[in-house]
Amino acid sequence: MRAALDALLAVVYAAPCIACGAPLAAPSCGPVCVGCWRAIEPLPPPLCRRCGDPLHTWRTRNESTLCARCRRMASPLDLARAIGHYDGALRAILHAFKYDGRRSLAKPLAALMRERSDGVLTNADAIVPVPLHWWRRGRRGFNQAADLATHLGLPVVHALRRNRATATQTRLPSAQRHRNVRGAFSPRRAGRHLSGRTIVLVDDVSTTGATLAACARILKDCGAKEVRALTAARVVTRG
Repeated sequence: MRAALDALLAVVYAAPCIACGAPLAAPSCGPVCVGCWRAIEPLPPPLCRRCGDPLHTWRTRNESTLCARCRRMASPLDLARAIGHYDGALRAILHAFKYDGRRSLAKPLAALMRERSDGVLTNADAIVPVPLHWWRRGRRGFNQAADLATHLGLPVVHALRRNRATATQTRLPSAQRHRNVRGAFSPRRAGRHLSGRTIVLVDDVSTTGATLAACARILKDCGAKEVRALTAARVVTRG
């Protein structure tokens, strides 16, 4: 019956894949074609054991190796991983999810996050989505990080509050991103009950990790034993 329905929808509506624009062979399975989902490749190993950025191939393939940025800067994050690089099909899917309101994409994205979490979810106690400012959430209608968090299989705790609306991190130079989120977050009452627990922060995209680090610092101040991060994509450091 599903095959017949898909054939009918494909003929009547000719719905295009939101990532590549090709006609969907199975519209009832969602707005992304099978080929585009399969095109999302994991970040190539070896990865930095803390932030998850791919290491340069001339470096030794050692699991304990840190990238240059993590060696240079201390971070409250203990471990971070992502589905893949913020590019191509993954970027188009996240854009549709976040800005076009395609909230049905949260479930398949979260499935990929679980599949490529590389230990981030192992023995974790709770998930904390990175919050949106109330004004931005009101305009968008939902928090994309919270939608992803609900499909990751752990209790979701809304432990953080965003105090002010900040500029989008992807539009800022690297040097300004930490300054942009400084003082932007504070703990909610639920955050004060995370002492001694292992927490996983969830967001859609990590650029330099400044937002995740700012949130992790608040959770560590609340007594969290370990703070990890899991995102749908990350912007890979070049050079």
